[in-house]
Amino acid sequence: MKRSILSSTAAMAAVIAAPAFADEATQLDEVVVTATRLPAIVAETPGARVIDSRIIEQRGAVFAADILSDVPGLSVTRTGAFGGIAQVRMRGATPGKTLVLVDGAPINDAAEPNGAYDFSSFELADIDRIEVLSGPQSSLWGSDAIGGVISFTTREIDGVRAEAEAGSFDTVRGRLSAGVANETYAFSAYASRFQTDGISAADKADGNPEADGFRSTTLGAKGRYVLSDAVKIDGAVRWNDSHADIDGFPAPDYVLADTGDAQDSEQWSGFGRVTVQALGLTHEFSVSASDLDRTSYSGGYPSTFSGDRQAYRWQADGKAEAIDYAFGVERNQASANLSSGLSRDLSITSVFGVAQYDLGALNLTGGLRFDDTDDFGSKTTGRISAAYDLAGGFILSGAYGTGFKAPTVSQAVCDYCFAPQPWPALKPETADSVEIALGWASADGRLEGRATLYRLNVEDQITYSAGRYVNVAKTRSDGFELEGRARLGAGFDLTLAYAWTDAVDRTTGARLLRVPEHAGSATLGWTGDRLSGALTVRAEGDQDDSGGFSTVVRKGFVTANLNAAYALTDKVALTARIENLADEHYQQVFGYGEPGRSAYVGVRLRY
Repeated sequence: MKRSILSSTAAMAAVIAAPAFADEATQLDEVVVTATRLPAIVAETPGARVIDSRIIEQRGAVFAADILSDVPGLSVTRTGAFGGIAQVRMRGATPGKTLVLVDGAPINDAAEPNGAYDFSSFELADIDRIEVLSGPQSSLWGSDAIGGVISFTTREIDGVRAEAEAGSFDTVRGRLSAGVANETYAFSAYASRFQTDGISAADKADGNPEADGFRSTTLGAKGRYVLSDAVKIDGAVRWNDSHADIDGFPAPDYVLADTGDAQDSEQWSGFGRVTVQALGLTHEFSVSASDLDRTSYSGGYPSTFSGDRQAYRWQADGKAEAIDYAFGVERNQASANLSSGLSRDLSITSVFGVAQYDLGALNLTGGLRFDDTDDFGSKTTGRISAAYDLAGGFILSGAYGTGFKAPTVSQAVCDYCFAPQPWPALKPETADSVEIALGWASADGRLEGRATLYRLNVEDQITYSAGRYVNVAKTRSDGFELEGRARLGAGFDLTLAYAWTDAVDRTTGARLLRVPEHAGSATLGWTGDRLSGALTVRAEGDQDDSGGFSTVVRKGFVTANLNAAYALTDKVALTARIENLADEHYQQVFGYGEPGRSAYVGVRLRY
């Protein structure tokens, strides 16, 4: 029964709400589609979460970093409230171990020393759903997925949508999108602009009054055309240009303070795909690419970095009795030009396969992948998971997986290394993880929850030490994740999330930096005839952080955001949001300020 529901809903998964609760007669299993290669029911997939467009709108989230921090096990850090570098750590793994996809295209920054993606200018104007898959996913996606995968899917528009908003710090924001969509074809385009005078990136409480501005422009288009019952083509492109004023560490004290430092970034990503029904299989032939150029200005001296990635993929999906399966071949290429003048091309050729076997109460999923790097040897990774329906609404699930991450361009060329040669020969980082989860849902769909225990081990982690890159670090993350949702009646719903993360460097015994031991959030949402909105309270405990040449403690905090919309008609709504409702003074990263209480009002149109 579950598998038949999955098949009928996979095509319309973009409209399935994560924490939304449908009427009892139309209650459907929530499905994760892209991140798992094959459609999979979230309740049967350890570490899987989905955030849909309804939740993004309900929370009033403008940038991806605004909402990813509510996912248990994700630690979001940003060095400056507007435009500061924003990175994600999944289950304690360093940011470069999170693979980021947009419409299936990998967009991690090939020029960043650890290959991490910067979410600072990733607007959500065009995003329809976000899928988060925690734990090693190298058997599905290869390198960079040790911590997990965050997959964004852009929206297909039918009609016209527009938004305008203004508020604190002379902030203005606008979005406009238009398109047409039917069973045969679809085409849409959008534009989004965000601009603010901002606040000081360096904490104002430390004597830094200068405001640091930020502006970001995002453009994009998406299209689809069904040539016949057996052939479909689709594609999308997304472009962003941003400028951020950032603070630095001026001489002679080299302490974070107001400076004229700034950063310009231009990035684009896109894909083209042909889907063909042939030989009893669904074949997808796709080409995806991403490119990023970044220039930083410090003390009047610019430094420029550029990186690009391409992925060429063939995947075939099929079904035999109670088994759904997929297999394919990929070629991933990455290159970067660094400010030091060094550059390098790194590529990986891969074959992979994944299968799901439905035995009624028991569901089994397994994946295997072989990656052959051009420069660092080959690696085989795998993952197996199982879910068992215990009856009474309980589902017991578990997974074991392995992962790897090839050295980045900066690590491969030993950028800014000053130690005497020969430098150590690097090898890929490796990981293994085990997790077990117990979920429960009431028969009427009003209550649901899940508790997850996991352990993630990383071996041969690459670290910059004594003037060169070496494979020395070993890390371990033990964690507990708890999440629950409830439909309370009278239009109210409640979403809870909590994570305990014990992430340590097994080489030194020290806690890993910028991973709070305790973090959680609670969102009370409401939906009425005209008024809707959400109150979100988020808390983080103390965390070890970098304080220049020593480790310091960034204090824990509690902050709250309120978002609301009032429908004047079925096409026009007024919006309002208040961030940092209690005017809390806090820092996400030690030394960097966050805004005090701020308010924004706007209008939203849907035609």
